Amino acid sequence: MIALLQMEGSEELESSLLTQPWASVCLGKSTFLAKVCFRDTGYILLISDLSSVWYESADAEAVGQRSKELNKRLTVQVSSFLHHLCKVMRPLLAGQPDATTSFSCHRTASRLSLHMKSELSGLPFYWDFHCCPAPVEMVSRHLIRPLIQMSLALQSQVQKLSSLLLQKDAEIEDYRESGATLSRDRLRTEPFQEETFQQHFMVKSLPQICNAGEGQAFTSTLQQLYMAVTQQEARQAQKRQHSEDAEDPAPPAETTGQPHPPPPSQEDETASSSEGITPTSSPAQKPRLPAAKTKPKKAKGLFS
Repeated sequence: MIALLQMEGSEELESSLLTQPWASVCLGKSTFLAKVCFRDTGYILLISDLSSVWYESADAEAVGQRSKELNKRLTVQVSSFLHHLCKVMRPLLAGQPDATTSFSCHRTASRLSLHMKSELSGLPFYWDFHCCPAPVEMVSRHLIRPLIQMSLALQSQVQKLSSLLLQKDAEIEDYRESGATLSRDRLRTEPFQEETFQQHFMVKSLPQICNAGEGQAFTSTLQQLYMAVTQQEARQAQKRQHSEDAEDPAPPAETTGQPHPPPPSQEDETASSSEGITPTSSPAQKPRLPAAKTKPKKAKGLFS
């Protein structure tokens, strides 16, 4: 039962993590993309340097055990530790780390360790995140699929904006043919040509975007788009789950009508067989006394 509750808590944490946006964080001299979700039942952290992706999921029991090992002088409830961790991580993810908190990281081929030093109740507070490589399904769910959906959404947005520009050009041309003139010549623009715009974007704008660095992977606008995409994905997953639950056949209900009578007992079968068959006597058998005639029992149902 405890294992089942822990599994449900872990699934709830990851579902909540899905709608959290990625944020650029600086840990020492390294830049990462990270997202984290804290609850009273534990936390889950997902972090990437765009070459590898690591994660750690810890329930309340694991948090309590680790806190005893790292902070022997602190005796507070596990919920207080989780609340403090959330409070410390929030400024870091917002790009405004607290000056009283320091982070360091150590990477190996199979593990990423994040060491944090802070204060809690006036005493030093230490915490270590032990991250292992994230499963492929988790990387796909939190990074690959949302990025593909974001790309499709942005492409659709660009197409609609291009169509709107062409309509505006047609409107301006109609004004011009009607004799309207600009009061300020500097406002004059050339008609929009989508193919020319795309070529200019690929040659001029795209190299500047790619040279901006990995730390600019998720701006505030893209974070909002990411949250919108993942929230839509979460809603679709809930609908699919409800649909699957509705399609599963319900277990057969017990009938309330008159049930079948129970099968005859072994004694009844013996009695009935003795009436129709006369047993042969043998030396080894004891003489049988005449059995008293018993009244037939009335059959009882399961719910009688």
